[in-house]
Amino acid sequence: MTPRFDAIGLVVSDMAASVAFYRRLGFAFSEGAEREPHAEAELPGGLRLLLDTEETVRSFLPGWQAPSGGGRHSLALRCDGPAEVDAVYEELVGAGYVGELKPWDAPWGQRYAVVHDPDGNGVDLFAPLAQ
Repeated sequence: MTPRFDAIGLVVSDMAASVAFYRRLGFAFSEGAEREPHAEAELPGGLRLLLDTEETVRSFLPGWQAPSGGGRHSLALRCDGPAEVDAVYEELVGAGYVGELKPWDAPWGQRYAVVHDPDGNGVDLFAPLAQ
């Protein structure tokens, strides 16, 4: 038996807001997903992003509580180039999402920025500086 990595799951407080955010980043959620308690978008390579509402999680884990304090995870999205990092960051911040780290040239050789999804999860945007 060998388990294989298949999906990344996030618990969300507002499905419609989360689906709208991830659609802006190119995730293909089905029509009507914003009204469902569980939504999935297939990612390149066959992985999936799973979103479940807090109510859905509590339906099978009644004592579940939303974490407090800073996050310990993020999703990292590779952009086509440094200019796209800047453009996506500006588009999201301009739409009202929280920018945690403005685009900058990181010493590890990437243009790098961080925005938050509606629940405060980090979404890292990056691209190699030299291609």
